[in-house]
Amino acid sequence: MSDKTTAFPSSDQPNPAAPANPADEARKASAAVTDSIVQLGQTSVPASESNILCLTIIGQVEGHLMLPPQNKTTKYEHLIPQLVAAEQNPKVEGVLIVLNTVGGDVEAGLAIAEMISSLTKPKVTVVLGGGHSIGVPIAVSADYTFIAETATMTIHPIRMNGLVIGVPQTFEYLDKMQERVTRFVTRHSHISEATFKELMFKTGELTRDIGTTVIGSDAVRHGLINAVGGIGEALKELNRRIGTKKSEGGSPS
Repeated sequence: MSDKTTAFPSSDQPNPAAPANPADEARKASAAVTDSIVQLGQTSVPASESNILCLTIIGQVEGHLMLPPQNKTTKYEHLIPQLVAAEQNPKVEGVLIVLNTVGGDVEAGLAIAEMISSLTKPKVTVVLGGGHSIGVPIAVSADYTFIAETATMTIHPIRMNGLVIGVPQTFEYLDKMQERVTRFVTRHSHISEATFKELMFKTGELTRDIGTTVIGSDAVRHGLINAVGGIGEALKELNRRIGTKKSEGGSPS
């Protein structure tokens, strides 16, 4: 009688040759999508690959300080790597930026605006709901800009929170920051510096502040935004610009 025994796989140990459980794969995919929504505020649905990257800037632009957890925020350290990846990825042919923001950190907002404006690929922004405060430079940073008919943009001077030292240098610093915003907006839109400052320092319109709220067609009339429109018009314009760039930089014959 042979001493050899046949080894059978234990039911307690996973069989590496066994096919993957579809339910487990579905749970993993769902967890990945959920994590993407939580971390970046976006997901890859629909699954079909697109040649356009959609960036959403919503809530408050978070800068160097973390905001309370109940605040809905857009973190600039999340957006900048996505913009760099879009510039490097040959499959991404255009960028659509959707804004509904109350503003936020000035330097973070300007950093995002400068990043968008420096992209070599066609980019279009659309303001839905609101593009207030530091959202104004971000809104005008693209090649072409749209605003929904009911959307608003609040233009007001820069404010400073926390400890303020009452010396002339503080006010000079604020004035320099204000000039940075003004120069960027006037350079990337059709509004004049005089008109922008007039809207910025207007009194009697905002309850506890000075400034102006422009709605839809008013932003176009002032030259701040190119046209009134929504997602459909924005995508149509972006695709037109992508087609123009392809025809101008076609493969050499």
